[in-house]
Amino acid sequence: MKNVIATGLVSLALLLTPQHEAMAVEPLSAIELASHCKHLGASPEGVDGIFCIRYIQGFIDGAIATDERVTLNVAEEYHKEETFSERATRIRLGQRLASYGGSYFAEFCLGEPSPLAEVVAKVASSLEQNPPKSDTLLARNVVYKTLREQYPCARED
Repeated sequence: MKNVIATGLVSLALLLTPQHEAMAVEPLSAIELASHCKHLGASPEGVDGIFCIRYIQGFIDGAIATDERVTLNVAEEYHKEETFSERATRIRLGQRLASYGGSYFAEFCLGEPSPLAEVVAKVASSLEQNPPKSDTLLARNVVYKTLREQYPCARED
């Protein structure tokens, strides 16, 4: 009897839970980001300006954190009885990270600390010059493309 009551309460709770809480986070569209970033020049400290800045800063922080973590994981694998070629790869990997920072493998290199305002201005300018026309184009793709174009990494051959 207790199991029936418990099952009934759990079922009732699931039915009463709002559906939006069970969904995944909806990605930000490029159109939405552009709508915030267009206010950056006139009101950088306004809600829209702050949203634009923080979204781009979060994207960069996330890319760098991910690259650094992946690199550390790869390096840990190479430490396990590595061959000569594995050691050479690990050393070269370390040199690239030292030269370009954690975003090297994301294919953009901010190098010396670039002022966030400069990076955000370039992304906002790109959104203004090439306004997104589709809701299916994601903000993350536009930010990534702009960073790769504006801050390319020097290739070592």
